[in-house]
Amino acid sequence: MDDWTILHDPQCSTSRAGLELLKDAGVTCTIIDYRADRPTLERMEQVLQGLGIPAEAVLRKKEPIYQERFAGQQHSDREWLSIMLEHPELIERPIVIKNGKAVIGRPLERIIELIG
Repeated sequence: MDDWTILHDPQCSTSRAGLELLKDAGVTCTIIDYRADRPTLERMEQVLQGLGIPAEAVLRKKEPIYQERFAGQQHSDREWLSIMLEHPELIERPIVIKNGKAVIGRPLERIIELIG
């Protein structure tokens, strides 16, 4: 049995569409509303490892908080993750994890590829 998790923002239409896609495919997953139930730094490091990309690539750089406070700054992966946990609106969404491998569900086709 596969182990699925979605880091989900129920206020985000793309995140809701990603969750619906998983449900339509018959995938049972753990749903983490990361804005209400923030993951630990260690958990986010695991997610980053599953994504195989630097933390900066997970940032929503068009968000006002990014533009106002962080644009142009250089930080380590761990520092960016700490910033994202402090400001969860900066985390790209949804992030879907299957057995440790993760994808950012933008575009939704990435989730389809993970479903296989």
